[in-house]
Amino acid sequence: MIRVALIDDQPLIRTGLRVLVEDTPDLEVVGEAETGAGAVALVKQLRPDVAVMDIRMPGMDGIEATRQITADPESRTHVLVLTTFDDDDCVYGALRAGASGFLVKDMQLETILDAIRVVAVGDALLAPRVTRRLIQDFAARPDAPATGTTRRGVMDGITGREREVLLLIGRGLSNAEIAETLCVSVATAKAHVARLLAKLHARDRVHLVILAYETGLVSPSQ
Repeated sequence: MIRVALIDDQPLIRTGLRVLVEDTPDLEVVGEAETGAGAVALVKQLRPDVAVMDIRMPGMDGIEATRQITADPESRTHVLVLTTFDDDDCVYGALRAGASGFLVKDMQLETILDAIRVVAVGDALLAPRVTRRLIQDFAARPDAPATGTTRRGVMDGITGREREVLLLIGRGLSNAEIAETLCVSVATAKAHVARLLAKLHARDRVHLVILAYETGLVSPSQ
């Protein structure tokens, strides 16, 4: 059972998420908070597996709450940001603060539930349009390499299948979507991602996205 905390300043949103989560056999809501400060206290007390976090709340916002939660050495809670706002400041602020996932509230309900499961086991997940923005931002930097160039040696040692997986990560697919695309199990897809992280010395899934662009596997147009 995955234990979930809901943090949002709008009672209607929390109620809707609670109904959605509690109607799912493998998920349960263990607590709610309506402010960032309340979220930090709630997580410290209940130690949920996942905190579904809004960003813009009165007082301490969701980004600072995420930073404090992930900085706690005793915390094993993964933060999934679920917000109406997907501007650059929100996206980069949440990722820098240590969020494991970033979704917007117009996503399909099943996508939100799947995202909770993904981050609960330590994986990262970004909404596809957020991934595209990261690639586009990287491509626009003055020091970014031209599309199609390959950093010397970066792809040495990865298999053809791992290259396929890196391509799909770069396009913003989750582990479940990668598994469906390649007709393999989710466990196999996760194993491929883990090997890519190790072989490419990548910090996280976002770093893999950047590498996918740098090596020419994806381009902003994709």
